[in-house]
Amino acid sequence: MTLLKPTLMAALLSATALGLAATGASAKDLRIGLQSDADVLDPDQSRTFVGRIVYTSLCDKLVDITPDLEIIPQLATAWQLSEDGTTITMQLREGVVFHDGTPFNAEAVAANIERSKTLDESRRKSELASVSSTEVTGEYEIKLHLAGPDATLMAQLADRAGMMISPTAAAAAGADFGLNPVCSGPYSFSERVAQDKIVLKRFPDYWNADAISFDSVTFLPIPDTTVRLANLQSGDIDMLERLAATDLAQAKGDANITVAEAVSLGYQGITFNVGNGAKGDNPWGNDKRLRQAFSYAVDREALNQVVFEGAAAAGNQPFPPNSPWYDAAFPVPQRDVAKAKELLAEAGYPDGLELEVQVPNTTVPLQLMQVVQAMAAEAGITVKIVSKEFATLLADQSAGDYTASQIGWSGRVDPDGNIHGFVTTDAGLNDAKFSNAEVDAALNAARIAPTTEERKASYDAASAILNDELPLVYLYHETWIWALNSKIKGFTAYPDGMIRLEGVTWSE
Repeated sequence: MTLLKPTLMAALLSATALGLAATGASAKDLRIGLQSDADVLDPDQSRTFVGRIVYTSLCDKLVDITPDLEIIPQLATAWQLSEDGTTITMQLREGVVFHDGTPFNAEAVAANIERSKTLDESRRKSELASVSSTEVTGEYEIKLHLAGPDATLMAQLADRAGMMISPTAAAAAGADFGLNPVCSGPYSFSERVAQDKIVLKRFPDYWNADAISFDSVTFLPIPDTTVRLANLQSGDIDMLERLAATDLAQAKGDANITVAEAVSLGYQGITFNVGNGAKGDNPWGNDKRLRQAFSYAVDREALNQVVFEGAAAAGNQPFPPNSPWYDAAFPVPQRDVAKAKELLAEAGYPDGLELEVQVPNTTVPLQLMQVVQAMAAEAGITVKIVSKEFATLLADQSAGDYTASQIGWSGRVDPDGNIHGFVTTDAGLNDAKFSNAEVDAALNAARIAPTTEERKASYDAASAILNDELPLVYLYHETWIWALNSKIKGFTAYPDGMIRLEGVTWSE
């Protein structure tokens, strides 16, 4: 064996150390603790919040948002709206490939939109309903022809409706695409073990590869917030989403942890089954007075203080009270137990009745419903809590196998994204199967209204009906709280709750 001279050995060791220092971030597997497991990893079929977090690393979109909620380019580099508002011409990013090598181009965009609109299992149909056809006008240019003006479409394309998947993989897999998703994001799919982990590997041919620092990202569902924080403190994970407000002081007091916060765009509440299958034929689904009684029985501000230590905002609409879309004609109601009892008696239940509510098996929703359970009991409503894993809860809710469900929505940039899909007839997220022609007309009108004032008037018209019918009883608007290892640098909190890894590094 040839021995190296000491000076040469020292030089090589020094160079090796510098190389390791330079690549230390990229050699690390980033481990992120999620509140629950994602559902199917198919942008057309999925609906979970944590699924969207995974997609942020897996599937690029046509457009994205800034922390200030401005629409910015991603796979589409520019776009123009025709004077009559019925055609959007998009210029697309060149040199992009999907994880299977399929080129990204205008034909791929057309195929994606066609799939979202026609796949039997697609939940994106109502989001892209205004797109009547696509026209490929160049390898990297496409026109979206609309049935009429749609003020919401660009915001939809900043979410799952705009996520681009490989047309080759989609055609081969059909509805099973989610078993091995192929997108064009910074990380490609590696493996998934249900209720255990989702592993993504860095995609070397990513168009913006220089902004990506980690070799892999592993998402770990950890439902218990206390356990998630303990895992962060022990080093078993590097970041967690949705730190409980009750753990905020502990996290901020740890020098090895950085906390980031952003006010959510969404809401949390109770969805009632008013017409989804046989289980929709129940007292709670058939009589709005019972739903009104439940709403009056709940002290929303007390929920905020008891469960969230004041970190959330009490709510009764899909938009928070500080939103310009909030309808001030229907302020957050004060708790009124006497009124709740009166409504129960009018509905034929003077001695009260039971309400079964399915709840995610995670810490905060269970705490929330236990407080709601105690409040409702004082009005004569016996809340039976049924705890379920979140993906199971969603599946049962979609199938109509529930009476009421504690569920929320992470929120969207455009107000349409918080309401249209949940309460218009046959919309993809309308698990209550609520149907009202006036609500449909108002929310469809809001999509095509030429001014903000006219859109607001349409939302207010829908709000007047929804505040009476209450297919959804809104309870609060949360604040996203992330906790991360202090060695992670460059993380930016976004109001949509997503974890964007461009520019995020690990610094020893």
